[in-house]
Amino acid sequence: MALIILAHPDIDKSFANKTIIEELSKISPDIEIRNLVKLYPDYKIVAKEEQELLLKHQTIVFQYPFYWYNMPAILKHWFDVVFEHQFAYGSKGDKLKGKNFVPSFTVGGSEKEYYTLGEHHFRVDDFCKNMEQTAYYAQMNYINPVYFHGTSATAGYTEDEVISKAKKHAQRLAGLIETLK
Repeated sequence: MALIILAHPDIDKSFANKTIIEELSKISPDIEIRNLVKLYPDYKIVAKEEQELLLKHQTIVFQYPFYWYNMPAILKHWFDVVFEHQFAYGSKGDKLKGKNFVPSFTVGGSEKEYYTLGEHHFRVDDFCKNMEQTAYYAQMNYINPVYFHGTSATAGYTEDEVISKAKKHAQRLAGLIETLK
């Protein structure tokens, strides 16, 4: 089935990402979930172990909150350690060729803030070019990101609103994973 690389720095305080993971576990109990913060609180990621898991799955989903227009530090570090030369790229680095690469994340602000004249000046997809290029460089199939806006309490969203959106997100993501089998 699919492998979920969960990269939330504090999942216990999350409404959105925590709900997504809980719902995915109910919808598709055969999905394997790797909570990077729980596994590697010291950031000492074991490349070989992670690589072996990547090899076992056709679809890899990267689940995280959108932080400062990017991914959390632990996920960036995970890529730095796991996507090694001659594994993910290089003359013999074709181990991930043809696997599905799915970014899945939550965005705190509203959609209207992410456009040319909005507070953040760019669409969210514009901030995903690094993920897209990583997938292409590793010869993976980049799947357009699955995400939703409005997860921040500081932006005025309630816990119930966020949980409702997160449940819908999990349904969409599970449906996508099903089509990628």
